[in-house]
Amino acid sequence: MPNLTAHAAEVDVPPFYEAVAKLAPAGKLGQVIAKEPVATSVPGAVAWRIAYVSSDVGDRPTIATGLVIAPQGAPPQGGRPIVAWAHGTTGTAQNCGPSQVLNPVQELNEYFLVGGTSWTDFGVPSIAELVKEGYVVVATDYQGLGGGGRHQYAVAVTQGRDVIDSIRAAGSLGLGGDGRKAIVYGWSVGGGATLAAAGMPDYIGRKDTAYDGIAVIGFAALAPYDVAVTAPKGPQDDAAATAMLEGLSKTFSDNAMNFAHYAMSLWAMPAAFPALKLTDVFTEDGARAIDTIFSKKCMHAGADTIAYTFGSTYKQLLRDRPANAAAWSRALIEGSVAPVAPVAPVIIYWGTKDVVVPPVMGQLYREQMCGLGADVTRVQLAGEQTHFSTPVAAKPLYLQWIKDRFAGKAMPNGCAMP
Repeated sequence: MPNLTAHAAEVDVPPFYEAVAKLAPAGKLGQVIAKEPVATSVPGAVAWRIAYVSSDVGDRPTIATGLVIAPQGAPPQGGRPIVAWAHGTTGTAQNCGPSQVLNPVQELNEYFLVGGTSWTDFGVPSIAELVKEGYVVVATDYQGLGGGGRHQYAVAVTQGRDVIDSIRAAGSLGLGGDGRKAIVYGWSVGGGATLAAAGMPDYIGRKDTAYDGIAVIGFAALAPYDVAVTAPKGPQDDAAATAMLEGLSKTFSDNAMNFAHYAMSLWAMPAAFPALKLTDVFTEDGARAIDTIFSKKCMHAGADTIAYTFGSTYKQLLRDRPANAAAWSRALIEGSVAPVAPVAPVIIYWGTKDVVVPPVMGQLYREQMCGLGADVTRVQLAGEQTHFSTPVAAKPLYLQWIKDRFAGKAMPNGCAMP
């Protein structure tokens, strides 16, 4: 087996994040504990990096970092609405937070597309248009991507909380005046965070936060990730739990890129659910390799490392049969989107050529939530859209939807549509 630790460097982060990682996650939910101004070329905008208090799936306090962008000048009478962005996969190491790049306040910049300018996805979709509309925009990095602590990648409940608390953080800065209305939009794993946040009425309604009384009036999910909705219903014995894990492994192990997503999610789970161990699902050598890779590298570098080091044998990093399967199955479901009717209308945008997040996840979510009396619309994007073209193709649709939601425009219930 190759030497997996040769030339492994410590992860370095910019000074703002280095200082934040030394702070304790003490304070009210959404309380901003550090900020610094960020230069931006977005017309009429001002921006800051922030660190704020949040909490994870176990209700343990955490620190999340991110960006706040607002229109210049004082808020109008009645305040400004808040729009919260939930980003897609960037990685799991401390230096993978999108707010850490040199010029983070710009249009979504995708690594995978021809026009991408970086080794990672960063930026805020439609930021110029949202600022022009007069909205305050907040974009969380999620916990563990610059603020210390192990990142709980794909634990939708934790990331949904980070998104909700980012709204509180933006509101607490006074940039929106007395505005309490908010909308969440997110893509991929951030789409999962968006759906998770939609089903958290108690968390949204918590009192004694840094900014009480937020009213989240809509959720726009682009190619959302949802493990729980695909899980077998009812109590699971060890055989059913094992089958669930093996099914996920098969679905997300068809190539090194998808396997890297799956391996990162497994790597992150013990931070959220301490009873789990990497060696439950990986071999001893596999656990050591995956921990070395994803504690130090972001998504695409990690995927390239797996492809280069292991070639077509990367599946051999997994155990032939997972151990402690029932606990892993329960944790995957508990950390995913809860079967709770959303607090406000949800709209899902998806493409027919998405082979990263199976579109059936959004279909099953809609069926489940419509059965609970919710309002969920699912929109197939025109053309043959992939996972990576979904944000661009959906842009004019969700921008109008957000504007209509804030304007209070009456819209048909999505569950009444075919």
